[in-house]
Amino acid sequence: MKKIITIYISLFFLSINVLSAQDKKAVKEGNKEFENLAYIEARQSYLRASNNGVLSDNLLKNLGDSYYFNADYKNAAKWYGQLLQTSDSIPSEYIYRYALSLKSDERYLASDNMMEKFHKTKGEDYRANLFINERNYLEEIELQSGRFELINVDFNSKLSDFAPSFYQGSLIYSSNRKQRHASKRVHDWNDQPFLDLYKLNSTEVLKTSSSKFSSTINSIYHESTAVFTKDGLTMYFTRNNYTDKDYKEDEDGTNRLKLYRGTRNDTGNTDWNVKELPFNSDQYSVAHPALSPDEKTLYFASDMPGSKGLSDLYKVAIKDSVFGEIINLGDKINTEGRETFPFISEDNKLYFASDGHIGLGGLDVFVSELNDNKIGDVFNLGRPVNGPEDDFTFIIDSKGLGYFASNREGGLGFDDIYSFKMYKPLISRCQQSINGVVLNKENDQPIANAIVYLLDENNKVLDEKKSLVDGSFDFTLDCAQGYSIRSTKETYVTAEKIFNTPNKTGVIERTLFMKKQEELPAPLGTDIAPLLGINIIYFDLDKSFITKNAEVELRKVIDLMYVYPNVNIDVRSHTDSRNTDQYNMDLSDRRAKSTVDYLVTVGGISKARLTGHGYGESQLRNKCSNDVKCSESQHQLNRRSEFIIVK
Repeated sequence: MKKIITIYISLFFLSINVLSAQDKKAVKEGNKEFENLAYIEARQSYLRASNNGVLSDNLLKNLGDSYYFNADYKNAAKWYGQLLQTSDSIPSEYIYRYALSLKSDERYLASDNMMEKFHKTKGEDYRANLFINERNYLEEIELQSGRFELINVDFNSKLSDFAPSFYQGSLIYSSNRKQRHASKRVHDWNDQPFLDLYKLNSTEVLKTSSSKFSSTINSIYHESTAVFTKDGLTMYFTRNNYTDKDYKEDEDGTNRLKLYRGTRNDTGNTDWNVKELPFNSDQYSVAHPALSPDEKTLYFASDMPGSKGLSDLYKVAIKDSVFGEIINLGDKINTEGRETFPFISEDNKLYFASDGHIGLGGLDVFVSELNDNKIGDVFNLGRPVNGPEDDFTFIIDSKGLGYFASNREGGLGFDDIYSFKMYKPLISRCQQSINGVVLNKENDQPIANAIVYLLDENNKVLDEKKSLVDGSFDFTLDCAQGYSIRSTKETYVTAEKIFNTPNKTGVIERTLFMKKQEELPAPLGTDIAPLLGINIIYFDLDKSFITKNAEVELRKVIDLMYVYPNVNIDVRSHTDSRNTDQYNMDLSDRRAKSTVDYLVTVGGISKARLTGHGYGESQLRNKCSNDVKCSESQHQLNRRSEFIIVK
């Protein structure tokens, strides 16, 4: 797997230390190297130590990070995995990095398990909540996939090429393909030369030559991510904190990234007048510019104070070369992870790279529509633009032609630029309307004043309405989502339908047929779960409290007991085989009691109509008895409650 120029991917954990070959030999032990962000040197020291059996938590963290911050996710997963095996307590961020590393190795099930662990550890994190709420993320990504055709280009080098931008019929991009005269000047993050801006002489011809863009723009340090005004007279670009040959660091000795503006008088003049932007700082990074179609707004990435994550996206108004207030793009765009490399298309869509939104691994490219200063929902571009590795610096023109960079397998260098053509439009977030009606199953007559619930695929109630005189009801839904509708009314049996909305704007129709209560046979010993379509009430390991998902299911039990006031229910609780027989019997009794208590206190059901018994591990549903090795999902099948009609 390729190692990316992490100064621009990880963005803000940057230091510059120009080392000679002799200096490199003098670099001390791994911790000092790691603190200086010399990850390659630190890695070598750590690997030597690990071969001698030194495997402390700190070593495993740093060793995993040394690969992670160079986008070698396969090796990062190896060391993060060992960290989780040997440590009882690690910071939640390492669990998240491990999950991303596993995903980049296309080990999606293992990654999902780690994301569940991350959610339990840090449930308030947007990334964790997003994962839990979008568990069908692979299906959603597949809906977007197959809309781009990739085209090979022949101007990549054996090192790193990325950050393409359109310029006067040509392409500008960043590369470290050629070392400078001081050939031993390398960036100690990844032992590679510093980046310059290059110009591809034509974007129409794939086999063409490149040359350095401008000696007044390129410096002895990094330059990257440029954007140009349409007249070609103004550009914005990223450079290390190096202005007028003055090299500056923050309080920790880190050289940060800054935004610069270059101007010139006419297109024939190759000399640019360069000045740094006024909202830069020596203490944080400001980088990766993008311009709105009207060129009145500048977008960029930064880790400035107030950022939600490792880097956030911001915007600032431009008026007569004067900059307005810095505005964070908000929670729809920014997560606790990395949002970076923005690009605004001619149709006012914001494309950006992120490892905080749900993706296929590493950085993925996402898009959101910008309309009247409103930010639309964010969605993944899907394959083939996105894959298990890092995909970033996406640009597209009005004809659907564009470029992006990736460190995916099969490329020529560490990062490569890919060209594409979009031959199918992206799926925008759309809305569906459902027009429904509640009818009596016996005579097809409308049922008025039935309570109709709209639920998502996790049985969370999203909305509720009463059916009108003609039995009708309606809801507004998202496209390509799973829902269910459920109707309840006294003396009627609850009716429910599950469905998926199409992936296009339109109207769907559904009918709920309800039976009178006497039409439903309910002999003694009947489990009402299959009768009402109740999902099994699961409990977390060693827990007896009612979960949010369980509350939704228990509402169905409450509804039935209101419709059938003479029905009594016995709640039967079961555990898995882990722990002792007596412990499990006691645990199941507590679970049965908590279920009965919920039906009484929340549902208002008379306690005289309810009994509860625990059966421990005496009635397992599968082979997972004592000392049998089973997965978590297999054990979970045995942690359940049943609802048996006893009167």
